[in-house]
Amino acid sequence: MKTLPPIAAAPAATLFSLQAPVYPLAQLQTVRDGFGYALALLFMVGFFWGVLKIWSGANAISKGDPDGKSGVVAGIIIAAAATIMGALFAIFGMQDAVLTPSF
Repeated sequence: MKTLPPIAAAPAATLFSLQAPVYPLAQLQTVRDGFGYALALLFMVGFFWGVLKIWSGANAISKGDPDGKSGVVAGIIIAAAATIMGALFAIFGMQDAVLTPSF
């Protein structure tokens, strides 16, 4: 039966390598950039969708439809979703989890 060599006999370069973690961090940054681009696209679409909901709700209110108010509120929430979520993350102390949309 073979015995394993003690850890102290192993060279320090194999135990603590500073080169190995650099590559996954670089790939993580590209993934984060990709999510930033997707988030920017999502926010742009959501903003315009929210504005359209506000306009349709205001149009419904002008015609006397009582459901128009809920359309206006829904449009405000949709259009301001990025700001609302950023504020919630800041309130609860999770600013590092917020991605900045890239255009």
